[in-house]
Amino acid sequence: MTVFALSDKVHEGSEPLGELEAFLASLRPEEVLIISSQLSNMLNLHNIAEDVANVQAERAHRAGELERQVPSTDDIIKNLLMKGVPKERLYEALKALDIDLVMTAHPTQALPRSVLKANKKIRRLLNGMHESRKSPHQIVELKHSLRAQIEALYRSDELSRTKPTPQDEMRHGISYFQETVFHSVPQFLRRLDTSLAKMGIDPLPPDCCIFNFGSWMGGDRDGNPNVTPECTRDVIIIARLAATDLLFNAVEELMFDLSVWRCTDEVRAYLRHGLRNRSANPEELEVERRRRNYSNFWTPCSEKTEPYRVILQDVRDCLYDTREALHHCLTHPKTNILATLEASATCYVNAQELLEPLLLMHRSLVERGDKFVANDRLLDLIRQVRVFGLTLVRLDIRQESTRHSSAMSAITEYLGLGAYAEWGEEERVKFLVEEIENSRPLTPPSFRAKSPEDQDVLDTFKVLSQLPSDSLGAYIISMAKAPSDVLVIMMLQKEFGVRRPLRVVPLFETLDDIDAAPQTMTALFSNAWYLERIRGKQECMLGYSDSGKDAGRLAAAYALYVGQEKLTGVARDFGVQMRFFHGRGGTVGRGGGPLHVAIRSQPPGTIEGSLRVTIQGEIIEHDFGDPELTFKTLDIYASSTLHHLLHPPAAPKPEWRAVMETLSALSCDAFRGAVYRNPDFVKYFNTATPVTELGRLNIGSRPAKRKKSPGLGSLRAIPWIFAWTQTRFHLPVWLGIGEAIEAAKAQGHEDTLAIMHQQWPFFSATVDMIEMVLAKADPKIEEMYEKSLCGEELYPVGEDLRRRFGHTKQMLLSIVAHDSILGSNVMSSNLKYRLGMRARYITPLNIIQSIYLRKVRDESDAPENYEVADPEIRGVLSLGGEANLYKAAVADTVMLTMKGIAAGMQNTG
Repeated sequence: MTVFALSDKVHEGSEPLGELEAFLASLRPEEVLIISSQLSNMLNLHNIAEDVANVQAERAHRAGELERQVPSTDDIIKNLLMKGVPKERLYEALKALDIDLVMTAHPTQALPRSVLKANKKIRRLLNGMHESRKSPHQIVELKHSLRAQIEALYRSDELSRTKPTPQDEMRHGISYFQETVFHSVPQFLRRLDTSLAKMGIDPLPPDCCIFNFGSWMGGDRDGNPNVTPECTRDVIIIARLAATDLLFNAVEELMFDLSVWRCTDEVRAYLRHGLRNRSANPEELEVERRRRNYSNFWTPCSEKTEPYRVILQDVRDCLYDTREALHHCLTHPKTNILATLEASATCYVNAQELLEPLLLMHRSLVERGDKFVANDRLLDLIRQVRVFGLTLVRLDIRQESTRHSSAMSAITEYLGLGAYAEWGEEERVKFLVEEIENSRPLTPPSFRAKSPEDQDVLDTFKVLSQLPSDSLGAYIISMAKAPSDVLVIMMLQKEFGVRRPLRVVPLFETLDDIDAAPQTMTALFSNAWYLERIRGKQECMLGYSDSGKDAGRLAAAYALYVGQEKLTGVARDFGVQMRFFHGRGGTVGRGGGPLHVAIRSQPPGTIEGSLRVTIQGEIIEHDFGDPELTFKTLDIYASSTLHHLLHPPAAPKPEWRAVMETLSALSCDAFRGAVYRNPDFVKYFNTATPVTELGRLNIGSRPAKRKKSPGLGSLRAIPWIFAWTQTRFHLPVWLGIGEAIEAAKAQGHEDTLAIMHQQWPFFSATVDMIEMVLAKADPKIEEMYEKSLCGEELYPVGEDLRRRFGHTKQMLLSIVAHDSILGSNVMSSNLKYRLGMRARYITPLNIIQSIYLRKVRDESDAPENYEVADPEIRGVLSLGGEANLYKAAVADTVMLTMKGIAAGMQNTG
């Protein structure tokens, strides 16, 4: 009987799990390796097929052939107008939307880049199968190409044998901009213009962008020693080179369109005095353009008959020179990037320099009656420059607060002032403000810290002073706790000559830090110097991942909800506009979930048309892996943010808040009791899950822990979530919630809980996401890991956790309006179907993983002279560098099961 047949019988209930387990345990390691690879690839291809189905559904939505489950921006605009929102207010709100999507390198994507590239090709071919008017020959050819790609995928090494560098991560992140995002943004804005026109509203202004994009790749140094100052410099150049290439190609394409000869006097004046290459001899310029191997328009155009082409030729020349200067900086690591660009009269330093001639041409075309020409490809390019600039993404810098205190201590001790880290808060603030206002430098140029870690912090600020300011976003302080954590960054930027200082953003992560955040910001705003310096704007980041690991999902979610309300109130009291940066992950345990639900569930008055959020791991591929999906993602962000602004959700009733306070406190206590107060829990977690083996996956440049310590405190939230996902138990999402609901019901709140679920978007979204995770969980699988990997002394821990799981499921069903998990609607039925389709593949992978984790950990079991007959398999096993073929097969099998299970958990919420 095959693995699939046995797996099907397990899920039909006609065969016990042990039969499948015994069969897989009887196979040789190299046989199980092949089976794991096949199962992993099947799940991966299943995800691709569903992505393609989603693309087809999106096309049908946009064509009006299929009803949307999530309202589009067009739908929201119509709905708001019907509710009586004036056209003028709607238009102003749309113009003011400010949505900043920040790509991070958090390693939740378990596929190597080569596999992701192959996936894109397969996805593209599958999409091609759905295109109309394909001849029979074309269909045959598409199927042949598709089979070739799948065959090659099955014959490729699926594992990353080395860790990616932050530069690798940035190149991978940028590939989404090159393939989809750069082109999709102007298409979406054009669609908005069309929607507005249908309703008698003016199109958006040419320089209105709505979206901005950021990145943490190569900037997030919190606990990642691989992100050095040199690395940050590299990723800035890589991003600017990619942007310059995209803009260069766009300008060359636009030159074909703008053969128009009519122009305004303003354009004629620019041709006489504004061109950067104006002083060059025309003959020499032609020779130079030939040398640059321009494909078209290398001979000088006529200013009389082709004025716009003359301007675009000049823009193209400047982009070429900018690209050459960046290449020079990349190959000469000591070169000051900002100084190099500023030293050349023909290099662009900031996007405004490029935007100026484009806007000039647009004004001229409109004034001379060529409005349709102006609002075609030229308008798209203007919007691309406005959104992406010369950078594609703006890099955030992130570092942990104590690293700044330590570096500051190195300076104060050198100056004989004592250890800054040991000073009180009042003394720190007084010193920092005085130094920021003092024009003289604090340290001599030759100063070097004794500790390499402290010098690394200081060198980061030195590098920031040599980078173009438009390449930089925010400076984020992890584990921020006090006003001085913010002020020290402002002081160090001034000390090392950062010309346009990055805005400083405190990140509140743990439950205690979130609860104390209003007091922290009140103290900061009470400093008159700081309040004047920020000019009425402040950004705070909220950590969904670490707060959940600290207190459990329910308590963390409510703490974030209340924290936003209180911080908004504090800011309002001081006349400051507060903007929140949501550090959401892809999974529910890290704050993930459907976009529109997540935005709609935010407290009223906390978004106000301005949203900043992280896009992480496999979510990048899910949201931006295809042009149609990219369009849909942009549409959902815009529609949900606009809806929240103009039709905010109602504030919760006082009695709902009282019940939620009770639930939060009880769930937090139950979560911490099970996780932090049980002396055997950490050992159980390390034994019953593959958390200790995750580092071998090489799926990110960051270590799994911030610091080397045995407890959960220093463990990052990602491996914490990932490990429980592998065992399909999803403990971080639901633990503690059953006890909380039971206690609230005992206090007489059962009816209130049901009403809260029906009427309060925050509570409804939270409960629905927990229900979805409960549907994905399988305690029998978790028990199998326990029996395979743990000693009997740890069995009581697992028994207690599984009892809590069953109790949580029962309690959750008691407050929702249906009597079975996912028994509510069509979307739930769809999710059930998707889970069922994957189960026959995932369960064998779970069994294999539990067996082979035991083999990895018990090396005494490994035979010394293990023979593998198949030379091709021997070749594959040698890729990892392990001489012992048995150990190589076992280790690779564990890694493949991790990759396969991760794929199986995708696309299911």
